[in-house]
Amino acid sequence: MNQPYSQKDTPAWIFFVWASFSISLFLMCVGIYYVPADWWIRGYLYMGMFFTVGSAFTLAKTVRDNYEAQKLFSPFLDRKPDKTLAE
Repeated sequence: MNQPYSQKDTPAWIFFVWASFSISLFLMCVGIYYVPADWWIRGYLYMGMFFTVGSAFTLAKTVRDNYEAQKLFSPFLDRKPDKTLAE
């Protein structure tokens, strides 16, 4: 699919996004590891953190896919049915 205008991210932005994600995930894991609590509480915190990260990825993909689908089909949805059938 060739679009007349598509936004491309710069390599610096892509690096920044991955670096900030990696650093925040690493520091969160270290923080949970050093929490003064039993192992099962730390396990629960790890599980919650990883489910939150996975849900964030899923939400971002869903929002992007819905936006792309809306862009793709918007010319057809904006037309009046009578005009489309007449053609």
